[in-house]
Amino acid sequence: GSDYRPVSTYSIVARDPATGQLGVAVQSHWFCVGPIVPWAEAGVGAIATQSLVKIDYGPDGLTRLKAGESPLDALGNMLLADSGREVRQVAIVDAQGRVAAHTGAKCIAYASHITGESFSVQANLMADSTVPRAMADAYRKNAAIPFAERMLAALRAAEGEKGDIRGKQSAAILIVAAKATGRPWEDRVMDLRVEDSPDPIKELKRLVRVH
Repeated sequence: GSDYRPVSTYSIVARDPATGQLGVAVQSHWFCVGPIVPWAEAGVGAIATQSLVKIDYGPDGLTRLKAGESPLDALGNMLLADSGREVRQVAIVDAQGRVAAHTGAKCIAYASHITGESFSVQANLMADSTVPRAMADAYRKNAAIPFAERMLAALRAAEGEKGDIRGKQSAAILIVAAKATGRPWEDRVMDLRVEDSPDPIKELKRLVRVH
């Protein structure tokens, strides 16, 4: 299963201070990354689960946030129950903008994360240890542009630092509403994926503009 595949990836989870929307954007050298890494639910939170992926962190994390756990508690409780925690990389932001992230000690270098005001950026299997810093800086300095494009700017900045050591293949962006309406299809503001492309972020940006 997916527990044993190293997926070199970088991502951002964030809450948009302007709209309260919650989002995840990710780029990976892995075919079709969209169904694996990004998880989000309107009014609840957004989660990225990567490195040696354990998909459960997505749905379980959202369930825990919904039940009232903070991102820190939810992440802590899930890690405690996971014997493979040292190869996981997980980040969570909730509807209040609270953030928690974990990079396991055995994630393949370079691997790290940076948490900021209502966002977290994380990367693994990078050519250069400067990637998360570049992503965080890009996200911070692009505060004036629309949320989707702001998250993509963070991904693009990772690429500027040479990004993923095995190149690039797929990307995805998932954004949900600040509050749930009870109609999940309306709560999903944006759900776009590029499964296989030589420049997935450029293609994703084009789709975002079309959207």
